[in-house]
Amino acid sequence: QLQLVESGGGLVQPGGSLRLSCAASGRTFSGFAMGWFRQAPGKEREFVARISYSGSGTYYADSVKGRFTISRDNAKSMLYLHMNSLKPEDTAVYYCAANYVIATRPNDYTYWGQGTQVTVSS
Repeated sequence: QLQLVESGGGLVQPGGSLRLSCAASGRTFSGFAMGWFRQAPGKEREFVARISYSGSGTYYADSVKGRFTISRDNAKSMLYLHMNSLKPEDTAVYYCAANYVIATRPNDYTYWGQGTQVTVSS
C-alpha cells in the first residue's frame, strides 16, 4: 500500500500563491506516476496536473496551464503543486494520487490522499 498525505491548503486572496505538498510512504515513490486533482462542491473530481516517474514529463489541464507547476522529489518521496495567480474558481479540495502508469482520468488512479482545502476569496 502507498499512503499519501496532502498539506499546504488554506485561504488565499485572488492573485495569491500557495504550495501544496503530498508526502508518500509505504512503497517506492519513484515507481509511481503522480497526479493532482481537485473537486469543488457539487462538481465532479477533475484533473489538474500529472508528472512522470522521474519528473521529466508534466501535463496540465488548460484551466491551470501557465499558473500551476507540478514537481516531485523522489529522494524525499514528495509531490508538490505550486499554484500562482489563484482565482476564486480554483477553490476546491485538492487531492494527490498515484498510479502505476501515467494517466489523466481520476478512475485510472490507484492511491489517493485525503485532500486539502484551498479557498480563494477576498
